[in-house]
Amino acid sequence: MNSFDIVVIGSGPGGYVAAIRCAQLGMKTAIIEKYPQLGGTCLNVGCIPSKALLESSELFFKSNHEFDAHGINVNSVKIDLSKTMKRKDKIMSEMHMGLEYLMKKNKISVFEGTGSFVDSTTVSITNDNKTQKINAKKIIIATGSKPFSLPHFNLDKNRIITSTEALSLKEVPKDLIIIGAGVIGLELGSVYARMGSQVSVIDVGSSILSSMDLSLGKELKKVLARDLGFKFYMSHQVEKVTDNKTSVNLLVKSPTDELLKLKADYCLVAIGRQPYTKGLNLEKAGVNLSKKGQISVNSFLQTSNPNVYAIGDVVEGVMLAHKAEEEGVYVAEVIAGQKPEINHQLIPNVVYTWPEVASVGKTEEELKTLGREIKMGTFPFKANGRAKISMDEDGFIKIICDKNTDEILGVHMIGPRCADLISEAVVAMEYKASAEDIARICHAHPTFSEAMKEAALAATENRALHI
Repeated sequence: MNSFDIVVIGSGPGGYVAAIRCAQLGMKTAIIEKYPQLGGTCLNVGCIPSKALLESSELFFKSNHEFDAHGINVNSVKIDLSKTMKRKDKIMSEMHMGLEYLMKKNKISVFEGTGSFVDSTTVSITNDNKTQKINAKKIIIATGSKPFSLPHFNLDKNRIITSTEALSLKEVPKDLIIIGAGVIGLELGSVYARMGSQVSVIDVGSSILSSMDLSLGKELKKVLARDLGFKFYMSHQVEKVTDNKTSVNLLVKSPTDELLKLKADYCLVAIGRQPYTKGLNLEKAGVNLSKKGQISVNSFLQTSNPNVYAIGDVVEGVMLAHKAEEEGVYVAEVIAGQKPEINHQLIPNVVYTWPEVASVGKTEEELKTLGREIKMGTFPFKANGRAKISMDEDGFIKIICDKNTDEILGVHMIGPRCADLISEAVVAMEYKASAEDIARICHAHPTFSEAMKEAALAATENRALHI
């Protein structure tokens, strides 16, 4: 039986990063992945393919709606969905090769198959009815999550689909209905709306992106409806979804209990994800689950079995690739005897629609509920020179501070390149910076990041210079 210092089950962003960091720290490391390609949900059916499609669809949309204003004349611009999908697949293939290289570079043993516990230090790997066992001093569970659905949605992955199937459609739907007004639904809805689909979004909640600052969802909803023709059915309950082979029918209850009948080519169920622990045989390792089906861990991400750790989507917290990566590094360093730190309150949240949406820290609503005395500064992108140049004037940056100390408590933004701009807020908050600290830092001109400085100035005695 092969023996290792560390065995990682799952090769997503959390798993492969944990394995690399363990190897860097001198531990003999192995990683187990049940699929032929490494990378988990993020690389194969999540972050990377969805952003590839978002990029392609955004270029297509701009060519039809913005190029003329630049003096660029294009006629009869069409999209070849098969080529778009091939480009996406090529990006994934190149990244797969990159991961294979990293495994070899760091001398990490890769086992293809389904991993399950035999006991607290032994893992069985099954592949094509062949089974082998390996031994480890410590084991890290990083098996991620899978799309969540409800029985009456009748998910069949044909016309009633999850995000996985939506990333590989053979046609641009004429009509696409999305159940769920969260990140996944709005991103994939944007992809197909830009390509010409009529997108309708149904959600039981009253606002989109309900887990973020409410001002962000309000602004994004306005832009998606205006620019992409999104239809929103908020505070509506889906009663039934039926696949008719060539279309989908939905029965939907309105806030006034009126029953609506909707029809589309496809229905994308995007109501969230759930931890994936099936087949791990956790009980044989003495690993406990919470009532929500997550693996229970302590502050060191250690399970009820001290030899076993868990990271990423299978444990409590936001289901984000970068959160899993940070936890992977954290656990590796804890096992090595170091004293790393991880601040789960400062993990940024990003939505890759256009405009992009990003946030870190507490929302305005949360702070008011906590009774904190706060002050805020907001700056609109329409007053930013770089945004005018790129014709991206929607959105704003909002900085929330403690009223008395000026410490930044939350930063919420919607606009161009906010996925990148949010990093400045994360750095500032990690060092407990004040709004005035950011306001006094020189930002290059003309850049989108100047909006961050102006929002900080606005939060500091209403000193914004350009509004």
